[in-house]
Amino acid sequence: MAERKKPTFAEYVRRFLLDLDARIDSGLFEAGRWARELYERFITFMDRFHVAGWKRWLLVEPASEAATMGSAGLVLALALALPAFYETSDEDWLKKSELAVQFLDRYGNEVGARGIKHNDSIPIEEFPDHLIKATLATEDRRFYDHFGIDVPGTLRALAVNAQAGGVVQGGSSITQQLAKNLFLSNERTIERKVKEAFLAIWLETRLTKNQILKLYLDRAYLGGGAFGVDAAAQYYFNKSARDVTLAEAAMLAGLFKAPTRYAPHINLPAARARANTVLDNLIEAGMMSEGQVFGARRNPAVAVDRRDERQPNYYLDYAFEEMKKLVDQLPKTVTERVFIVRTGLDVNLQRQSENAVEETLREYGRQYGARQAATAVFENDGTLRALVGGRDYAESQFNRATDAYRQPGSSFKPYVYAAAFMHGLKPTTVVSDSPVCIGNWCPQNYSGGFSGSQTLTTALVRSINTIPVRLSITVGNGNPRAGRNKIVALAKSMGLRTPLPDTPSLPIGASEVTVFDHAVAFAAFPNGGMAVTPHAILEVRSATGELIWRFDRDGPKPRRVMPEQVAADINMILNQAVEAGTGRRAILEGVRAAGKTGTTNAYRDAWFAGYTGNMVAAVWFGNDDYAPTNRMTGGSLPAMTWKKIMAYAHQGIELKPIPGVPPHPGTVGPAVAAAPGARPEDEIPRPILLTKKGADVLVRIERALEEASRSLAPPAVADRTAETSPQTPAASGSRDGVVAATDGAARPVRGN
Repeated sequence: MAERKKPTFAEYVRRFLLDLDARIDSGLFEAGRWARELYERFITFMDRFHVAGWKRWLLVEPASEAATMGSAGLVLALALALPAFYETSDEDWLKKSELAVQFLDRYGNEVGARGIKHNDSIPIEEFPDHLIKATLATEDRRFYDHFGIDVPGTLRALAVNAQAGGVVQGGSSITQQLAKNLFLSNERTIERKVKEAFLAIWLETRLTKNQILKLYLDRAYLGGGAFGVDAAAQYYFNKSARDVTLAEAAMLAGLFKAPTRYAPHINLPAARARANTVLDNLIEAGMMSEGQVFGARRNPAVAVDRRDERQPNYYLDYAFEEMKKLVDQLPKTVTERVFIVRTGLDVNLQRQSENAVEETLREYGRQYGARQAATAVFENDGTLRALVGGRDYAESQFNRATDAYRQPGSSFKPYVYAAAFMHGLKPTTVVSDSPVCIGNWCPQNYSGGFSGSQTLTTALVRSINTIPVRLSITVGNGNPRAGRNKIVALAKSMGLRTPLPDTPSLPIGASEVTVFDHAVAFAAFPNGGMAVTPHAILEVRSATGELIWRFDRDGPKPRRVMPEQVAADINMILNQAVEAGTGRRAILEGVRAAGKTGTTNAYRDAWFAGYTGNMVAAVWFGNDDYAPTNRMTGGSLPAMTWKKIMAYAHQGIELKPIPGVPPHPGTVGPAVAAAPGARPEDEIPRPILLTKKGADVLVRIERALEEASRSLAPPAVADRTAETSPQTPAASGSRDGVVAATDGAARPVRGN
């Protein structure tokens, strides 16, 4: 019998592959058969639940769609809420305090506070029963019954608001409001409401009802800069929350909804009407009877009169926003959230600025059809000395100096001329005031005609409109767009932070700026071409007085943006614009001044931006609704108001020269005569300010006196002095010797 031949390796592989293929085919066939069998069994099983006819369309289909849409909505809501939970990732989120800042003026005197300084000194058990009931009856009657979201209350609020055609009733529970206060902003968006709902449920799982209520009472903003009912009771009634009467408790509970609208120091009748609504809520909720609230109705709460307590609120709001940004830049070793901040605020100049705005509007506002104004005053190093964001802070907290974008008109032209001088032109360069067009846009002069050939100096003094447009073409070497880009780059380097859209009318002030930026950008001219960083904060100290940050040491340094000669040329021309041009109403007696007026199309905005060797300021007049004024130009009310402010600011201080402008014979600013018709009690006493050298001498004397007093004091007293002295604002304020005078459609713009 012949011996069987041994298979080769290739035959082994071929057999293996044939076997594998057979197994795969068999497996797929069996899997298909099993799948068909399982599917048939599933169909047979589900047929038992088949619903046809009206039951299907009225019951099954709606329920199925609701389940589908509900699941999708839940996934979407969870995705929207996810970012909010990052706020709770810190294990100490409950102990983490908000930023609290005590502000001092430039001399170390306390002028106000911002932020939330937590006051947990009153336990929930010590709050008056009527204060708790008034809050619950008005804000959340089912607080102790719901899981964080009051579903019936929310549905009721939706129905009432839909019936009224607007928001007349809130549906948020106390827990939701606390979630918003702790983790979210006040923006009215669906995303925020979703986050708020999830965070409310999250809070309910981690805190008791009493803890939630206590946090709400301690951290809610109730107007007047007061956070929490105890701070509000102290501010409005000069008493602790423990001692408030039912009438006072009703007024406090009414503030949760809209503290600015119902604050008794702003609108007492509205506050009392709101308090009466709170008393109605107490009766409606069954928490009190009519007889119990009768006395509170007959004798409503009387708030402390704080009308004379004028705080520089616009200034403090800006300084607080600046501090929020600064905190993120402090060393990581600084973990505190309570600070003492010394600002560059000059309280007397601030009050004079507010008075100048109000007096001008009261005297001339109706005649010119202007209802609002704003101004910002800086030292030439960028220190903010005064800020007026509107006529009445109590009426409107919107800061028109820092947040309102308005066309600057011809006051924008100095940026154009500076770019032209940097391109090689001179003040004596002769140009032609004649028709010029870019595309189908042709600017017109304020006078309506043309003046022919003239120097650039004359063109800027007379505020000719065609010349800046010609300069934009020249600066761009024949390409107006390239020229405008260079102008924008220069303006931004000087300090304009607002977007400047590229339009043909940009050279005559069609792009919008803020009063704040416009003023500080002009500071580059008296600084010899050096741009500065605007700042309200001079130094930051901890709550114990330890110096953490100081602008002159840690802040940005001045930066050169144009040659000195260019700045000197602009100064010379703008000085003439004040003394012989459109800004003559801004002439300061005994003080050299330079500046530029601006008036926009239809007289909607009127400006004057100017400076001396010491300070720079911009003034705007107009209307919030962009309504035209009655032919008001920048050389009228803005220049007059600028003069009132700057004349006062320069009283009794050492005058500094403006580069390129012959100095005035006087070395010290003159006294300012009282305005016609002013009463003696209206005058603001102007302190004589020290020079830097004088301030340094006083600082050395102060230190010597402190050391002498410590050496002479008994040990116990010396220890006590050492512990408390760092917390004294006045001492910390002067210790470092800073008491010194320190592609859209083009829109036509008028050239005045």
